[in-house]
Order: sequence, then structure tokens, then C-alpha cells
Amino acid sequence: MPGGAATVRDLIASGERSFSFEFFPPKDADGERALWTALRELETLSPTFVSVTYGAGGTTRDRTVGITQQIAQDTSMTPLAHLTCVGHSRDELRSVIGSYADAGVRNVLALRGDPPAGPAAPFETHPQGLAHAVELVEMTKALGDFCVGVAAFPEGHPSAESLDADARVLAAKARAGADFAITQLFFNAADYFALRDRVHALGVDIPIIPGIMPITTLAQVSRMAELSGAALPADVVARVARFDGDPAAVRSEGIAVATELCDTLLEGDAPGLHFFTLNRSRATREIYAGLRATVG
Repeated sequence: MPGGAATVRDLIASGERSFSFEFFPPKDADGERALWTALRELETLSPTFVSVTYGAGGTTRDRTVGITQQIAQDTSMTPLAHLTCVGHSRDELRSVIGSYADAGVRNVLALRGDPPAGPAAPFETHPQGLAHAVELVEMTKALGDFCVGVAAFPEGHPSAESLDADARVLAAKARAGADFAITQLFFNAADYFALRDRVHALGVDIPIIPGIMPITTLAQVSRMAELSGAALPADVVARVARFDGDPAAVRSEGIAVATELCDTLLEGDAPGLHFFTLNRSRATREIYAGLRATVG
């Protein structure tokens, strides 16, 4: 990796807590300026890695790859490259993996990906593509010295038959070579710890990094929970909604909810935190600042 940078696997194995940030590819020039402003502001926190997502159905592949390459070349941060099976042939996936390798990107998040209609919609495999994330893990590992992350679901994937079946899928991805996992957003720490216990019971000790969504407006976080299939607990809604009509108070309470969740997770030995930033840095920086006593 450029400059001898460690992989996510190595950083976690060394005992360091992982703190990372996720962005989505901008739609226009204004969005790109906002993205780079957020990236530069969060760069000062020395994140373990940063990632840029694919759009629904893999629609933003070229833009995602380009931004990931630019992060690798133009910043001090380690990029985690997103890669999904949706809409791509095996040859296209090999080409994208090669593009990442050429840019010195060695950390990859291998996802099956959601259909354009959403996570609960039936998944349609590309005629020359891959049907499961485990296959993408195997392909990526076979093509180079990559550190590979995968997705995890504290409340279970929407298409999973059961929580136990979902844990078996994560264990299979680990056995295929996955080095760590990042969870979908969630709001109940007990769901995360239960997932970790289920996976450990299967003989797999893959590090599972919790995914955190800062709550700045109730409408926004409700929409993100709906898109991801995550549940928005009634007690969280009640805490935030009591300030309805006062955007600043709603935001302040939402930040407090997220900070408390992060503290609980870290106290329970979570290997770190992964923040879904929505391409804004302020809320994430406020939560991180509130954790300083915990993260040292």
C-alpha cells in the first residue's frame, strides 16, 4: 500500500480501535465540493479509513472508483473501496478490482449490494455475474493481496430466513477470506452484541465494526432506516420527536442518542466505529469529540 500504510486488518489486529467515515458519490459539482470539504475536515481526525459507496444498483460505479482513487492519491487517508455484485459481470468486477489495485487501493468492501428497488426486493443476478458476496470475497482475494471487508446485519438481512441463518452467512464470508465486517446502521446496542455472540458461537472471530448513523433530523434518519431495512426504535423516536418544531434541539438530542450508543458499544469492546456521514462532517465530529474520554 502507498507509503507503507497498514491494512484495516493489521490496524485492528494491533489493538487499535478503528474509527472510519463513509460518504456517498456526489451528484453534481456542488455535491462534490461538499464531499471534499467534509473529507478534509474529517482528515484531521486521522481516521483508520474512509469509504465511498455505490449508488443504488451499482449505478455510480465509475464516480465511486474515481473518488476512491483520488482519496488514495491526494490525501493522507486510507480508502476502503466499495464493490458490489449488482449489475456487473465477472469481467467488469475483475476490471474494477484491477483499477483499485493500480491506484494502490488494497482495502475492499465486498458486497452483494441492494437491488435498485431496495434491500427487500428480489435480487437478480447478472447473467455473467455473481449471486453472493461470498463469491466476491473469493474473487477479490484471488486477484491480489487485498484486505477484504463485508457487510453485517445486527437485525438480520431483510431476506434472511432467521438471525441464525444470517449469522451463518457472515461466518461463511469470513471463512472465504473476509478480514472484517461493517454493520448496517442500527440503534440498539443489544442487537450488535447478539450478532457478535452468534458469529462467535459458530467459531468465527472476525472483527465486526458497528455502523453509526448520526441523527440530525427525524425525517432523514427515518428515511435511511427505511432504505436499509433497519428498525427505528420507539424510544429513540420518542426522545427526538419531543423536540419537534425546534430543529436545533432535535439535532442536539439526536447527537446525544448516537453518542450514548457509541459509548455503550466501545465499553462492550467493539473494535471501533464506522460513521455514515451523509457527506457532512459536523455531526460526526461532534460525536467523536464526545467520545474522547473513551477513545483516549
